[in-house]
Amino acid sequence: MEGVDLGMVNWARSQFALTAMYHWLFVPLTLGLSLLCAFFETIYVRTGNEQWKSITRFWMTLFGINFAIGVATGIILEFEFGTNWSNYSWMVGDIFGAPLAIEGIVAFFLEATFFAVMFFGWDRVSRGFHLFSTWMVAIGSNLSALWILVANGWMQHPTGMAFNPDTVRFEMQNFWDVLFSPVAIAKFTHTTSTSFVVGALFVIAVSSWYLLRGRHQEMARRSIIVASAFGLLSSIYVAVTGDESAFVNASKQPMKLAAYEGLYKGQKDAPMTIFGVVNGDKKPGDKQSPFLVEIQAPGVLGLLSTRGFGNFLPGIDDLVYGNKEQNIMAAADKISRGREALRDLAAYKKAKKAGDAEAARVSLAAFRNNEQFLGYGYLQKPEDLVPPVGLTFYSFHLMVALFALFVLLFVLFLVAARNNTLDRKRGLLKAGIASFFLAMIASQAGWIVAEVGRQPWAIQDMLPVSAATTNIGVGSVQATFFLFLTVFTLLLFAEIKIMARQINIGPEGN
Repeated sequence: MEGVDLGMVNWARSQFALTAMYHWLFVPLTLGLSLLCAFFETIYVRTGNEQWKSITRFWMTLFGINFAIGVATGIILEFEFGTNWSNYSWMVGDIFGAPLAIEGIVAFFLEATFFAVMFFGWDRVSRGFHLFSTWMVAIGSNLSALWILVANGWMQHPTGMAFNPDTVRFEMQNFWDVLFSPVAIAKFTHTTSTSFVVGALFVIAVSSWYLLRGRHQEMARRSIIVASAFGLLSSIYVAVTGDESAFVNASKQPMKLAAYEGLYKGQKDAPMTIFGVVNGDKKPGDKQSPFLVEIQAPGVLGLLSTRGFGNFLPGIDDLVYGNKEQNIMAAADKISRGREALRDLAAYKKAKKAGDAEAARVSLAAFRNNEQFLGYGYLQKPEDLVPPVGLTFYSFHLMVALFALFVLLFVLFLVAARNNTLDRKRGLLKAGIASFFLAMIASQAGWIVAEVGRQPWAIQDMLPVSAATTNIGVGSVQATFFLFLTVFTLLLFAEIKIMARQINIGPEGN
């Protein structure tokens, strides 16, 4: 660790965050819009109404533009694991690489196989086979998300593996444990459900713009009805999966949950903070209040996080300084035992290299006693375990508040459509246009909670970010950071320009 350039670590972290957040501008729309295209075409095949075919082809064109640009940013993400995070790739490549390989071989090839049929096969294949191809693209898109989120879920909760002290690598022992990890399942279901909401709001936003302009009104009304119904059902799915995600966080990543709820002092039947202004001067262990202003719902957080009453929920101070009554080990003890593990591992490697079998056996046995704390040995102080509380707290509560707003919007659009008053609800239509941009903010906020909330870990409890990087000069990372920033911004502007042009043309251009 003495040789680690913290400047390089921070720039590598910033570059990866930049790439991931730009990539995530495109992915939710891909996941949500792919399913909506399949629904639109299903209605067309069932009814034989040519207007539904025109509607399908229009939204499919916008889906294709977004899909193509999203792929470019996703590919760069995978390259960054090798360029900036080689220690990470070396230590966990046996496990992390498996779901990514399956994603490429199975899901991406499924998308690629039927993508051309979906776009160019309207007059070349039967209606049934074309509909099948559209559904395969939608399923393939979401399967891609599954395998990527399985990989990410393993980073949040490593399971199904064993550490090999000879190679200093984590090696997969049970693929099914990795695939069906509760964190992986929770991440996949919650991420895809929120993406369905994003897709629905995109359709509503564009359709609202048409209604305000007095263009393609029948197409816009039909699109809004389907998107609002799909969005409302997806919102129920979001609520269920979000509740499950919080429950999993409580048991697998309690520090993350404590951070996004601003909970410093653990307690039984902990209250949920409905609204709060974080005290920026608050530090772990001090006596200051976590909030300058707060509104709480008594007992709600404890109930949702533990599925019962009278259960203790640890706070940041408990996780940092320990709680003997609740059998929570202090971080200082974990760091001490982690450093012992590192020393014993080094002694084992040295003895084995020297051919001293007995010393190697003793050192390995000592290492195994503290192996579970290996990652803590790289930390400098207990407070390093605390993620940025303010950013995590505000991101989480912004996400939840916007979600509640979206539920209301879906209901209002469905009511207006049922009453045939959409044309006259100009305020609602303007809110519909704004809703898509708010949905993108909510989606980004969700990823901030997921990734910032687990800092300082690259692999939870096993490998901190500071030990996962590549030993390269900070200048190289800075140069590529600004290069990617420029390229991604140009791609984003290109998508906006192409999308706007296609929307302005309308469905008659298909």
